[in-house]
Amino acid sequence: NENVTEVELDGEVKTVTTEKGQYTTKNIIIATGASHAKLGVAGEDELAGMGVSYCATCDVAFYKGCEVAVVGGGDVAAEDAIFLARTCSKVYLIHRRDTLRAADSLQKQLKELPNVEIIWNTTVESLEGDGELTGLVLKDASGETSNLAVEGLFVAVGINPVTRLFGGKVDMNEKGYIIAGEDCRTSVPGVFVAGDARAKVLRQIVTAVADGANAVESIKGL
Repeated sequence: NENVTEVELDGEVKTVTTEKGQYTTKNIIIATGASHAKLGVAGEDELAGMGVSYCATCDVAFYKGCEVAVVGGGDVAAEDAIFLARTCSKVYLIHRRDTLRAADSLQKQLKELPNVEIIWNTTVESLEGDGELTGLVLKDASGETSNLAVEGLFVAVGINPVTRLFGGKVDMNEKGYIIAGEDCRTSVPGVFVAGDARAKVLRQIVTAVADGANAVESIKGL
């Protein structure tokens, strides 16, 4: 249970520096994962867990019969809105563009739900509430702002890899995911990556566990 502050990956022996000391090893498995992307607006951090959520399936029970909003336009945002509509009295889906990126089948389901309303060409500018979310300040394409009273906000705008510590030390793609094949070998000998931090198509628990097994087998084969 130590936070890593620095890594040195050059050479046969790698060094990992933490808040408590240093460790040396011949092989490292990077398994830092990914975190939910944030909106980056005023009030978001203060109201996280107090009306602001990044997991609809985790927190839906707290919003039974409530009016809530979902921000995003992809599959996850659409799935969250559909899921929340089963429990919440009203679901607003807020998207910054005039079309969704979500699959057609999901969009069809959304349009058939009477308690789901899509707010197009709109962004969330800030969150309102003192210790508990009470509403959103929205801005439309014309620049006009408005207020939307909701008790819950579900942010579904993607995820970001937790790989900043390894920037410039291993090859990454443009989004910051570490490049490695199914053997989990990175561009640096002795350094492997497993889980959501790895550049790949599917990120689920089952694929993360598989990466871990593949990384260990790759090390054993050295």
